Amino acid sequence: MGDNRLTRRLSRRLLFTAGAGAIGVTVLGSCSSGPSTPSSSPQSAAPEPSAPAAGGAVAGDWRQVDMSYVSAYILVRGKEAAIVDLGTPGSDAAIAEGLKAAGSSWSAVKHIVLTHQHEDHVGGLAAVAPKVKATIYAGVMDLASIISEKPLKGVAEGDEVFGMRIIDTPGHTLGHISVYEPSTRILVAGDALRNAGGLVGSDPQYTTDESKANDTVRKLAAMDIMAVLPGHGGPVTVGAAKALKELAAGLPA
Repeated sequence: MGDNRLTRRLSRRLLFTAGAGAIGVTVLGSCSSGPSTPSSSPQSAAPEPSAPAAGGAVAGDWRQVDMSYVSAYILVRGKEAAIVDLGTPGSDAAIAEGLKAAGSSWSAVKHIVLTHQHEDHVGGLAAVAPKVKATIYAGVMDLASIISEKPLKGVAEGDEVFGMRIIDTPGHTLGHISVYEPSTRILVAGDALRNAGGLVGSDPQYTTDESKANDTVRKLAAMDIMAVLPGHGGPVTVGAAKALKELAAGLPA
């Protein structure tokens, strides 16, 4: 076919994007000798929302102390620090290393929140309590079951600790609580939620009231949550809200 009979259809769009001091140019279009047809390639799925993290943190300013079986979480703001859960007996050394990595120390710890009474979350209390001048909090219905030489302060739904909101999350134990940071939408969930290759609820074999545990999952799924920091398994920092809603939808009525 001669050039005088060749019809060219050229469609180009220039998309300019700016960021990090650079300008990128993307050319979208086609050059064809036939009729243009709509693209049949699937649209790319929108990326799952993810929680931003400061240097060394897992989400927001939260740092995980991973003790393989269980985790504690440290939040440092300025010259003060808070710890959620204390692991098993002997976990104080790992928590001390976590504080050091965050540029902090025992002297900065002013708040300790215990999500529930089980030994793998309060076992480190005996060794940690003498090292800090901190208020130690636990859910009011679990207080009597936690052995402590220092006084414990009972907390419940809506109480605030160091800019964190206490959420009643019963089921795993009747006094189980979680910690929610409204400014970042991060939930520190204790054993109300676990990451076992995906987000799941309280482990049935250690759950006091399974019906309440399921209600807790539904309650959390209705909240505005960007990331879940569970007591067992890795932090869920991408697509946490979607995973929570899917988990809740699959629970028995």
